[in-house]
Amino acid sequence: MSAAIRGEFRKFLSTRMWWILGLAMFAYLLFLGAVLAFSFAYGSTTASVDTGAPLLSGEDAATMTYSLTSPLGYVFPLIIGSLLFTNEFRHQTITPTLLVEPRRTVLVLAKLVVAAIFGVIIGVIATAGTVAGGAPVLALMGEGAYLGNSDVWSLLGWSVVVMAIWNVLGVAIGGLLTNQVAAIIVIIGFTQFVEPIARVAMTAVDALQGVSAYLPGAAADAVLGTSFFGSMGETDLLSRWAGGLVMLAYIAIFALGARFITLRRDIG
Repeated sequence: MSAAIRGEFRKFLSTRMWWILGLAMFAYLLFLGAVLAFSFAYGSTTASVDTGAPLLSGEDAATMTYSLTSPLGYVFPLIIGSLLFTNEFRHQTITPTLLVEPRRTVLVLAKLVVAAIFGVIIGVIATAGTVAGGAPVLALMGEGAYLGNSDVWSLLGWSVVVMAIWNVLGVAIGGLLTNQVAAIIVIIGFTQFVEPIARVAMTAVDALQGVSAYLPGAAADAVLGTSFFGSMGETDLLSRWAGGLVMLAYIAIFALGARFITLRRDIG
């Protein structure tokens, strides 16, 4: 198992795409963090005058700004994680990989372990991007960045954990959808269109409000402890442990699919 993990480490580090996507993720979340912080800092007074209902301010504004990392940025760790498997099939290295490590279950587990470790790094980069964009704006134009607040630091820590979980899920998805282009299209389509629309739409239907909590993004928000989509009416989240179990269930389903569907076929 340790040899398989070392091999996956070397393969992951040998590609440039992961750090290119990491830099893009950092820049993207830095921009979104700054924009959202600006909307809270600058727009709250206007909203209060026009509607009598001020936008979030103070610690609530900081918390909501820093909580956007997973809901708006999880497409990146999913894609980065998927590369651990899809690159093997794209570059036809899966055959020598299986010759070195013929135990398919060990291979899947090794990729999941490496994804979890690198996922922490990706989570730090993503969370740092959001903070780098949002904190200066909140400090200069709002009521403060609240980076000395223990609750804020707890949120940032869970943000790193959640992004690591997304990276692991990406590996499992890539193992089932081995075509790299298809995997990326599915991930982008689901994260940017299907799930956000479904989560907002389900809040309008009483019978479906409970179901929406079990969608991957909602489960991740439960682990995070807050929901960026709460500003759009969605507030019913699972408990943190339940959200974590739902995320693990998604990982297990796709990983088992990779093991018993993809890797069960003859590969040559």
